[in-house]
Amino acid sequence: MWKSSHFAALFNVSLLLFFFLPLLFAQLASAAGTQDGSERWGYVEVRPKAHMFWWYYKSPYRTEDPNNPWPVILWLQGGPGASGVGTGNFEEVGPLDSFLKPRNSTWLRKADLLFVDNPVGTGYSFVEEEGLLVKTDEEAATDLTTLLIEIFNRNETLQKSPLYIVAESYGGKYAVTLGLSALKAIEDKRLKLILGGIALGDSWISPEDFVASWGPLLKDVSRIDDNGLLEANSLVEKIKQQIANGKLKAATETWSDLEEVIDTNSNSVDFYNFLLDSGMDPVSMTTSELVRVAPRKRYSRYLDSLKTSPGENGDIDLLMNGIIRKKLGIIPNNVEWGGQAGLVFEYLEGDFMRPRINEVDELLNKGVNVTIYNGQLDLICSTKGTQSWVEKLKWEGLKTFLSIDRIPLYCGDGKATKGFTKAYKNLHFYWIIKAGHFVPVDNPCLALDMIGHITRSPLHKVKDVMKKQKWK
Repeated sequence: MWKSSHFAALFNVSLLLFFFLPLLFAQLASAAGTQDGSERWGYVEVRPKAHMFWWYYKSPYRTEDPNNPWPVILWLQGGPGASGVGTGNFEEVGPLDSFLKPRNSTWLRKADLLFVDNPVGTGYSFVEEEGLLVKTDEEAATDLTTLLIEIFNRNETLQKSPLYIVAESYGGKYAVTLGLSALKAIEDKRLKLILGGIALGDSWISPEDFVASWGPLLKDVSRIDDNGLLEANSLVEKIKQQIANGKLKAATETWSDLEEVIDTNSNSVDFYNFLLDSGMDPVSMTTSELVRVAPRKRYSRYLDSLKTSPGENGDIDLLMNGIIRKKLGIIPNNVEWGGQAGLVFEYLEGDFMRPRINEVDELLNKGVNVTIYNGQLDLICSTKGTQSWVEKLKWEGLKTFLSIDRIPLYCGDGKATKGFTKAYKNLHFYWIIKAGHFVPVDNPCLALDMIGHITRSPLHKVKDVMKKQKWK
């Protein structure tokens, strides 16, 4: 199994004294930014020798109406070990794409954006000693809460802006644990923040329900046959038993075996879009921040080193370790973007297959707005699996939610159906048509409309949308 060297001896004495002393020992965030204040970035030492990197974009559309507060989105990437500062920012919703061209569908049109490399060890974030990497989602949430305290408690403008935690993939598990941790910190008056809501995009909330969906879904779309289904279902039953017995690391091992069975029987279906072969999805091909540390740690293409154009513009590794690193100016010389990502996954093995349905229930019962959205063509976090875990919620409004009809959604000038939605009280669900795992990339128009509605963005024409789409 691949190991990286420990980070305790990364810096020599001269670097500590002359350049990184504030970064390593200061109790406050070490930050920098653009002259006009539109961007800020920095490190927070969330624990001694554990450094988390963040990057904040102020929307050029931001308004300061106290009666209609401007929202802030905290984007949480998956993996575990994928970089929000890299992937979420440049591949999905940030102002520039990986070719550094303006993105028309950037979510800055609806909110400010805060990207983090979470947990520590991801992206530009790093630990000085390997043992400081997190082992549970709760530990990751504690670190994120510390980061929010450092950023929000010192900024009165942000304190007036509702924060929406938006997650993708494994980031959904971080989101729900962070939501509860942040609420506790707010109640204890340690965190000055308004929690606007949580959005779970194609999120790994219930691994058992997702793996159980893979075989039947692929059989229905002719990607595997009866023999493949039988082989897959045998491993699914093994996973269910391992989870029930609390053998979560063993369940992770079997999950990896199941991925290999699916891969073999489907002739390498893309886990991010079941209409494609593995490696055909443009985002999955360029999400190369995680090296392939072992066959069982591939999390589909999150852990693959495959690139679309090695050495050319658009390569996310070269971008983050090149021009972006130079722009930021505060990344330690010995910290490579994504250099500890494989270890992040390894340390979270014991929590990888742990469900977080109870946390969603708790958030709903506390009155937090929870939105779930899913791409129609996703496999790894399939809509079928998402619907299964939603039906397991104990929330008192679930029965009514399940009984109401969906509303079709459109976007732009076309009349084609782009999705469906329904909502009851503080639970909302979006079915996104013609999208795989990376919803903002595959259906950017509807994703932008959706996030505007979720965040109640002042620039989102809620009344017009509600009228056109028959919102209730």
